[in-house]
Amino acid sequence: MSRPICSAALALLAATFVPLLAEEPVKKDATPSREELVKKLEETLTGAKLTGAYSVAGREDRAPKAEEYTITSATKLPEGDVWLIKARIKYGDKDTTIPMPLEIKWAGDTPIITLTNMAIPGLGTFTARVLIYDNRYAGTWQHGPVGGNLFGKIEKAKDNGDAK
Repeated sequence: MSRPICSAALALLAATFVPLLAEEPVKKDATPSREELVKKLEETLTGAKLTGAYSVAGREDRAPKAEEYTITSATKLPEGDVWLIKARIKYGDKDTTIPMPLEIKWAGDTPIITLTNMAIPGLGTFTARVLIYDNRYAGTWQHGPVGGNLFGKIEKAKDNGDAK
């Protein structure tokens, strides 16, 4: 390029992009406060029905099996990351409502329910990591030597006995 054309091209580029650089950067929505996140999670889980499926590791050739949980209440306890979750669990031929103190950790704005080797009366000992986001859940589970993945949707339970 000749010098006059090159100078004109640089002037055009500068006139186009320099004003953009001078503007304030676009701000992303601020992450809600922990209190707001806790309130939202309580509202999402209380009276919620989680319906989805679970798979079993080593049995990938089989279709995932249906699972269902109805949470009657979810309340953050005053100390630490512990929540009291009262859940109706349908697992195999079992159908029971159990209050469980569970630890919920946060990855930014995403809650992750954690339990490690937790004995659930009548069901056995479980380990799980389940994340909740945008009315969906997904995670991993372990029950003794058997484990796998789980996933599904979160909706408000209908008032037809779901909350048992």
